[in-house]
Amino acid sequence: MGLPGIRSSSLQTIGGTPLVRLSRVVPDRAADILVKVEGTNPTGSYKDRMALAMIEGAERRGALRPGQRVVEFTGGSTGSSLAFVCAVKEYPLSVVTSDAFAPEKLRTMRAFGADVTVVPSDGGRITPGLFVRMREEVDRIIERDGAFWTDQFHNVDALTGYAELGREILQQAGGDGVTVDVFCAAVGTAGMFAGVSAALREGGPLRAVALEPTSSPMLTAGTAGPHRVEGIATGIVPPLLTADSYDEAHAVDEQEARRLALPLARQEGIFTGTSGALNVAGALHLAREIGEGHVVVTVAPDTGLKYLTGDLYID
Repeated sequence: MGLPGIRSSSLQTIGGTPLVRLSRVVPDRAADILVKVEGTNPTGSYKDRMALAMIEGAERRGALRPGQRVVEFTGGSTGSSLAFVCAVKEYPLSVVTSDAFAPEKLRTMRAFGADVTVVPSDGGRITPGLFVRMREEVDRIIERDGAFWTDQFHNVDALTGYAELGREILQQAGGDGVTVDVFCAAVGTAGMFAGVSAALREGGPLRAVALEPTSSPMLTAGTAGPHRVEGIATGIVPPLLTADSYDEAHAVDEQEARRLALPLARQEGIFTGTSGALNVAGALHLAREIGEGHVVVTVAPDTGLKYLTGDLYID
């Protein structure tokens, strides 16, 4: 395959990520598992797709003026991606985040020039109340600076960005004559899950399974709780997760996911964060359930480089 030509902007390097078949962590007589490896995006996260779609959608509608400040509250990856996109497009950015999230993500936001406000957490845990406090800080920035809030939990432009991820999966799998039977992924804003599942359904029947940690089973049991899986399970049923976007929800043990991170890296070369490990753990459960001759697809949302100062990759 030849190398692509010169790109006129680094924004054109978003997407086109690999789809990888797992081999060594998948048990015998289980379905195949394909993982979309999103850590090859510019900031190492699939959130680059969403950030670009939200900013360009606002530009098209005239909701975002040249030079206007942008603001969002985020666990880190959205903030990093918005910082990247806003730097290229010359929008000042304010990010509201917390010490509950990986310091690598906060440093990335600052590296791209974002103003970062850190809201203290409850002992480093991700709780529903934390997101309430972060949202209150966003309101203050909007009032003070007249900032445009991207509002990732309600912004349907995110679905446009993530639909392309789903179409890439269809093209890559279809090119090898593979039909996707099940798609599973953990839910945060649910933009990725809803956008990808809708695109995959264009290719034929699909079982779409939303995942969450057992420690915060809002979708499966109606209750929220503290956990340490960044980017997912915010304590609400996200508005973008409509009834027609998924068929069922499964809870996955967070510790099981954490134990899987090292084998994924050392046996498969899939270097991802906690939510990526949880996605693969959920995919393994489904692969055992439906058996060989079928295909389960999931996503490794980001690179493990974002998590090296934590305990995820400690033996």
